[in-house]
Amino acid sequence: MAVPADEVGNVLHLITSKLPYLPGALRQIGEYLLAHPQQAQSMTISQLASACGVAESTVSRFVRELGMDSYHSLRLSLAEATFATRSAGAGREEEFVYEGILRGDEPPAIVGKIERSSRQALAQTAKQVSGDAISRAVDLLHDADSVVFCCMGSSSIAAEEGVMRFTRAGKKCLLYRDQSVQVMLATILTPRDVLIGISASGKSSAIVEAMRLARQTGATSIGITSAQDSPVAELSDVPLFTSNVTGEGLYGESVTSKWGQLLLIDILYATYAARHFDDTLRHLKETYEAGIRHSRSPGNPSPKG
Repeated sequence: MAVPADEVGNVLHLITSKLPYLPGALRQIGEYLLAHPQQAQSMTISQLASACGVAESTVSRFVRELGMDSYHSLRLSLAEATFATRSAGAGREEEFVYEGILRGDEPPAIVGKIERSSRQALAQTAKQVSGDAISRAVDLLHDADSVVFCCMGSSSIAAEEGVMRFTRAGKKCLLYRDQSVQVMLATILTPRDVLIGISASGKSSAIVEAMRLARQTGATSIGITSAQDSPVAELSDVPLFTSNVTGEGLYGESVTSKWGQLLLIDILYATYAARHFDDTLRHLKETYEAGIRHSRSPGNPSPKG
């Protein structure tokens, strides 16, 4: 049986009110449902448990905590809540504009939704990071003469972070925004180069083509994607997987879907730096001093800027 009729359309409000008082595992479920109510209403109990990183019995306990007698009741209540929201916005095609943000959401609710979605993306990515894969990727980076980043759209956020970090660690890095140039560059790589392809879907045509061409030249590749059965994963010598919480609206990708990519870049850099501590420290000092000298040269803005 579902929750009382006067609470049916507000099951998300019910979860929100209980969230601060729930223990860790149950809170994870609540946070996931609040961030992804539409996806969750079509999930089986095992799928939801997997997405939240908990046991099925924990999901059942969460259902009882809400005063429901079955998981099916929870799914119905979620469906009714999202349907009520869509009905209230009849005449508009979009169901949400960003991260599950609904018409009429106030700043406190928006802050909570974005924060929960971001934490969920980071937590899920961290849980599925393979230490062995990270180690193999760092081996490739250490042996590489150059590290080439391929990306498009907001995945360039992680790529630019990677360029900055590994350049300061002493690695020669290349990143071109133009996808055509990325593909052309892939044709002249050598077995001493590493290509890092970043694509949430794992299907971005330019990244897939660049990785395919890089493989033909003998270059190795590291793929960062959320899709384990994607072309990017298949073409990677070392695939690294982010959370599958996409957080996408109708009109483009969100930044929270990129937290996993940034986390993996940070993990790669930190592992590389720890393994080659003295060399990295020396390069950090050299690049820092070069940056300071440049900022103090005539015609450049003050380093305080």
